[in-house]
Amino acid sequence: MKVTIHTDGSSRGNPGPGGWGAVLTTSKEVIELGGRDKMTTNNRMELMGAIMGLREVEGNKSKVQSVEVCTDSEYVKKGMTEWIDGWIKRGWKGSTKKPVLNQDLWEKLKKEEDRLKKGGVKIIWTYVPGHAGVPLNERADVIATSCADETMIELYRGPKKDYVI
Repeated sequence: MKVTIHTDGSSRGNPGPGGWGAVLTTSKEVIELGGRDKMTTNNRMELMGAIMGLREVEGNKSKVQSVEVCTDSEYVKKGMTEWIDGWIKRGWKGSTKKPVLNQDLWEKLKKEEDRLKKGGVKIIWTYVPGHAGVPLNERADVIATSCADETMIELYRGPKKDYVI
């Protein structure tokens, strides 16, 4: 089974109130997740969307074979596919030898990825353009901005056949 996760983050001010959203889909099910932080940055909320999305995947206790994380954040995508191994090797220092921003969340995201990989799950990180009409990315954005604005919306969890965006 494949799980696809569309994630997004939002902040009103940088820093300011923020929210994150994630929409997980399989061939049979859809799960929407969202949350907020009263004082945060957009990048932190982008990371939280990915962390919480991966956390929802059960890994080796289920029949999940692969997870595709679709993010409109090049920061998250490149962080996980290009930068994180170097950061770890350099003791969480970037190429300029300065401490990596948001290390606490990068560590959590890496832990979730490693947990799933240990269970035999392949993780694919995909960049999708934001605000370009990708329906599940747009829905993750609505969830994230609603959470940032404390305008909580109803989140769906149920059969894919009944899901309406």
